[in-house]
Amino acid sequence: MTGSPKAGQRGLLLGAALPHNEMESDPAAMRDFALGIEALGYNHLVIYDHVLGADTSVHSGDFLYSHKDAFPEPLVTLGFLAGATTRLGFATSVLVLAQRQTALVAKQVAEVDRISRGRLRLGVSVGWNAVEHQALGTDFATRGERIEEQIQVLRALWTQETVTFRGRFHTIVAAGINPPPVQRPIPIYMGGEADVVMRRIGRLADGWYPGGGAPSDKHRRQLALIRAAAVEAGRPVTDIDVEPRINIMQDAPETWAGSLRAWQQLGARHLFVTSMRSGLKTVDAHLRRLETFAKTVPEYFAPAGP
Repeated sequence: MTGSPKAGQRGLLLGAALPHNEMESDPAAMRDFALGIEALGYNHLVIYDHVLGADTSVHSGDFLYSHKDAFPEPLVTLGFLAGATTRLGFATSVLVLAQRQTALVAKQVAEVDRISRGRLRLGVSVGWNAVEHQALGTDFATRGERIEEQIQVLRALWTQETVTFRGRFHTIVAAGINPPPVQRPIPIYMGGEADVVMRRIGRLADGWYPGGGAPSDKHRRQLALIRAAAVEAGRPVTDIDVEPRINIMQDAPETWAGSLRAWQQLGARHLFVTSMRSGLKTVDAHLRRLETFAKTVPEYFAPAGP
């Protein structure tokens, strides 16, 4: 990733999630947070995504959030933060791609990549919220097939001057985006847990977001599925990164270093930590907690050579 700092002595690049729930999408707070983690030596900032929240007094189901939870629009926010920072990388974890227009996403993401001078990775998913898909006019039932075609279209638009593509969900005839991104193509990571998603990652993605906590037997089984699918598709398994998440408000400090080592042994080249939903009320409080994490595992923040 152009412009990113080198990995620490242990070769693992550590990021931090934007705690948007506590910041209520305040631009100054988000800027101060990005500048703060950049100064602490974090490699990248991770941002979450949802366009709509369901009113859970009307909709039944196991909703992880509702219309009362604030989610800043990720690509607009990253464009803003990219312009305010100099070396901090950025990643979406994850943009719900299957409910968006692909060519528009290609254009927006290319622009963020240009503003950040190549400091962006795009994490995507099919989404789990049928209410959101319905409101955005996309078919929840075909979201898996759709995202596979979307990844093909994104990479074509990012790497070719003009594209002609005729698929199930997309028709493009001799058209292209201009200006192009810095990275051609931009790395695409995927989130998810289902076996079908693991096989999709192995065939198509540059990386996987496995979720939180120390690696488990479930994670190892999922990685085996990803790598088997990669081999079947003729891809080197080393081409596929893993970026787990550690909740530094829930996981005990004495477990942090062990989790980092365990994930790295499984092939992780990036990892991000989150302090969100923890009761911390200010940017400074979040930054102090992230500073504590950095001081607990300083070897991961040390530059690897000149």
